[in-house]
Amino acid sequence: MFGAQKARIRIGSRGVTLLELLVALVIAGIVLSTGLPQWGRWMAERELRDRADALLHALDRARSEAVKRGSRVIVCPALAGTCPGTPAAWDGGWSIVAIPSAGAASIPIAQDVAPTQGVTVRGNRPVADYVSYTSLGYARRLDGALQMGTFTVCRPGHKLRKVILANSGRARIDETAEECP
Repeated sequence: MFGAQKARIRIGSRGVTLLELLVALVIAGIVLSTGLPQWGRWMAERELRDRADALLHALDRARSEAVKRGSRVIVCPALAGTCPGTPAAWDGGWSIVAIPSAGAASIPIAQDVAPTQGVTVRGNRPVADYVSYTSLGYARRLDGALQMGTFTVCRPGHKLRKVILANSGRARIDETAEECP
C-alpha cells in the first residue's frame, strides 16, 4: 500500500534565496566577531594553566621517584645544560634526573619540552637553579639546607599563577589576583 503512493515534490522548495543566504552570513559574521577575541583569551589562559600544572606534576613525579628509588632526584631547567647547573630560566622546560649515589652518573627520568611562546616560568632564589628531593621525599638542597620556594608562571595580560614548594616537599598551585607584568 505504501509502495503505490508516489512522493510529491514541491517545485517551489529547491533551495534558499540570495536574501536568506546573506542574512545567514551576516549573523555568522556577527557571532564570529564577538566570539573570536574571547576564544583567543580563553586559549591563552588555558596554556598558562597547563604550564603551571605541568610544573606541579613534574615536582610531584620527582618526589615520588626519589622515594621509590631510595635516592636523590633533581628537577632543573632544561636550558641549564647540566643538572644541577647554573641558574637558568625555567621557560625552556625542565629535566628530571636521579642521582643514585655520590660520584655516580645521573640517570635521566623525564624531560619537558619547551612551552608555547609568551609563557614565562621563574623560580625565586631557593628554587632558581634546581629542586632536589631526598629519598624520604623532602626538598633539600645538595648541601642539606631546607629548600622551599615559589615559581611564578606568567603571561602578560593574565593573572599570575604560583607553584609553591613547601618545606615538606609538597607542591601546590596558587591562582592569584595579581596581573602579570
